[in-house]
Amino acid sequence: MKVNARGPEQGDDRMTVSFSLSPATAVNDELEARVAHGEVVPLDELQMKYGVTEADVAPLQAWLKKEGFEILHVGSDRNSVFARATVAQIERSLGVDMVQVTRNGITYTAARNAPSLPAEIAGSVRAIGGLQPFRQAHKHAVRVNPKNRRSGLAAQADDGLTPAPDIANAPPYLVAEVLKAYNADGLGLTGSGQTIAILIDTVPSDADLQAFWTRNGLSTQTGQVTKVNVSNVPLPPTEGEETLDAQWTSGIAPGANLRIYACGSLAFSDLDRALDRILGDLATVPGMRQLSISLGLGETFMSAGEVRTQHAKFLRLAAAGVNVFVSSGDAGSNPDGSGHGSSGPLQAEYSSSDSAVVGVGGTSLVLASNGSVQRESAWPDSGGGRSIFFARPAWQKGKGVPSGKGRLVPDVSLAADPNTGALVILNGQSHQIGGTSWSAPVWAGFCALINEARHKAGKPLLGFLNPQLYPLVGSVSFRDITTGSNGAFDAGAGYDMVTGLGVPNVAKLIAALH
Repeated sequence: MKVNARGPEQGDDRMTVSFSLSPATAVNDELEARVAHGEVVPLDELQMKYGVTEADVAPLQAWLKKEGFEILHVGSDRNSVFARATVAQIERSLGVDMVQVTRNGITYTAARNAPSLPAEIAGSVRAIGGLQPFRQAHKHAVRVNPKNRRSGLAAQADDGLTPAPDIANAPPYLVAEVLKAYNADGLGLTGSGQTIAILIDTVPSDADLQAFWTRNGLSTQTGQVTKVNVSNVPLPPTEGEETLDAQWTSGIAPGANLRIYACGSLAFSDLDRALDRILGDLATVPGMRQLSISLGLGETFMSAGEVRTQHAKFLRLAAAGVNVFVSSGDAGSNPDGSGHGSSGPLQAEYSSSDSAVVGVGGTSLVLASNGSVQRESAWPDSGGGRSIFFARPAWQKGKGVPSGKGRLVPDVSLAADPNTGALVILNGQSHQIGGTSWSAPVWAGFCALINEARHKAGKPLLGFLNPQLYPLVGSVSFRDITTGSNGAFDAGAGYDMVTGLGVPNVAKLIAALH
């Protein structure tokens, strides 16, 4: 980064700042314990017993208005307040020194030092965000150059969308091939009655979605997809990550509805606002019990305040019965600040390291000509490691789980290697894409299938999955991945910090979950 003093012309620029509030420590600890046991807390109880009160948030709002801030948004649970003011006003009110920061060719106005608040309103504020907009999450999709494919699509015909008959069960894989590989086919399940949420910066094109569904023989319709522009801002152009996420969640669970929450950028304050919107929508979208996020940043590049802010939101989602599947990263055990490997410190990536989410690692999947699994090993770029922010959860134990204090990542895994990657239709063209950005949305689709099966069986929908998954380590519910490495960690019997508990046998997993 290059840091320079801000000029007077930047003083009139307007910035959005977020204030994260917290209930009393004892109240929060109780909610943590309930989530760790897999309990689902009714939404009204979640707000009444574990939410921030109006008395807590009102003084902050009054002070912000007095200081000249415009209140943009207050979270439905009052855990967040988003406000906008000029750079000069932010400097005066929060006691920060605003400078110009240039990173990757883009210049941002950002705070050089930590903000402060008057003592009389600071008590319930856990963190202030948005002051360093150059700090952003990165995406976890990896695209393969068609010229470098080991196998793949034949030369494209008129529309490039018809598979050649001689590449069945060869990359780029189709939905039916992945379903069969993980024993999720022939179950009579489509995710009907379920809604899958996706958090990303922009939205896919309807034409690409329809082409993908047609190519995979699915009857999914664009009417099942709701695109939510969280902050009503111009969205970035379609790039690929949003398309991979949407095509593969809807492909695995074609009967489910899809809600794509587009937050406009990968700045953490924008992601926070999108999480607020998802939490607020739970009351009117009761089937939204699975969320896919294919974003992350090495923990050493995160601020403790931002981690506290997002954890509070993930905790509330888990308490409401929403399983959040987060990709573990595509840079192995040593991600750097841009999401590349080998040059960074040994670390896990956040948000997959959050104790209230399901971290999803990656494998290299090779199918035999009949569609059976020929071999599956750890993908060398699968993220994993020990968290520096979260203590070891009580549920993270079992065969292969090493001793120690930190939360371990990932929890589970699935196909991710782009060299044996997924078919994605982007801008009307066929691509082969992988990364843990593929494994996370597929797990979200599997969760929708499991929840549909539970509903049909008269069982309640899933609570937080991790406390239910770890007792199944080494069972028929998972295929253990015992070969491969991501740098510092090796795959092995039972749990490991490359592939977690392994990959699912979905039919057996449905039977095992009570």
